[in-house]
Amino acid sequence: MSLLMRMMQDPFFDDKQILVVDKAPKQQNDRTWCFWEKEKGLFESIVHHQWQQLDFFSSDYSATLGIDPYRYKMIRGIDFYQYVLQKAANKSNVHFHYEEVLGVGNENNKAVLTLASGTLTADYIFNSILFREPKITAGQYMLLQHFKGWVIETPTPVFDSSKATFMDFRVSQKEGTTFMYVLPIAANKALVEYTLFTEKLLPQEKYSEELVQYLSAYLGINTFTIEHEEFGIIPMTNHIFPSVEGKVIYIGIAGGQAKGSSGYAFQFIQKRTASVVDALKNNRVPKADNSVTAKKFRLYDSVLLNVLHHKKLNGDQIFAAIFQKNPPQRVLRFLDNETSVWDDLHIMNSVPTGIFLKAAFQEIFR
Repeated sequence: MSLLMRMMQDPFFDDKQILVVDKAPKQQNDRTWCFWEKEKGLFESIVHHQWQQLDFFSSDYSATLGIDPYRYKMIRGIDFYQYVLQKAANKSNVHFHYEEVLGVGNENNKAVLTLASGTLTADYIFNSILFREPKITAGQYMLLQHFKGWVIETPTPVFDSSKATFMDFRVSQKEGTTFMYVLPIAANKALVEYTLFTEKLLPQEKYSEELVQYLSAYLGINTFTIEHEEFGIIPMTNHIFPSVEGKVIYIGIAGGQAKGSSGYAFQFIQKRTASVVDALKNNRVPKADNSVTAKKFRLYDSVLLNVLHHKKLNGDQIFAAIFQKNPPQRVLRFLDNETSVWDDLHIMNSVPTGIFLKAAFQEIFR
């Protein structure tokens, strides 16, 4: 829907017929996006809450971090869907069809969409569906970022809604890299999320048990109501997802827009959709970003995944070292793939050199 929004905002697409195909209408608040940016963004009007300070906790380092000029922002899924759909209602060239998509392909220089009811052809198909799990080959890693979040409401004020807990690693690390988010939106309401970077999922009841334990042990909250619950899985991998196959353009997680070493996706999707629109306006087929900078950050992702996969160092130690030895703005730039070489050198100098250099050589000379 980010791509649809950008197309609707640009007069270039006013005379183009746009069909959005989805399995069902977007009517549920099924996810929450959180991200940081300096300026007002494309979806500023539906930002549910934002913070200028972030708390970081670990056994090695804890601090409250001022992130100005960045703002850490939250958008609820239902607000996002309704916003885009309301804009689409005023566009006579935008149409919707609800049916399961079975596949995408190419035929006679056209993109082909396969549905149970038949096939459709188009000049381009922009596909965000991951039809199958990526095949991980030698030298590639696949971790899962999996999480359960609760929006809870407490009977008394307990939260400071002016700052968010970005990562709290004080919870048990026995499963692997594990942390909590606490995102207060009012003095008595917050999204609390239990997140792990591991190879396998946990039993569903385990996520709930950990949330209850954390709320009691670290926030002193024993009485609360759950207003909303969400669960998600994001691949963390250095697998190269297809970007373009003929007239099929891959976007979202299916196009590799989730950062391999962190799972962050929202802002990378915004960058990708902006580049797709620019390419189409200039009569170019949207391509993958194979710039030197993009390759540099793919290498960094592979190195961190190597370290985590082989358990050479746990994620809480890595993130604590990086946040302790760098301004938070540099860390956020790094997580956004926007750092300079000078920034990169500072980040590299923050972590155990021997472990990361060995992993880097393994990835470069594989």
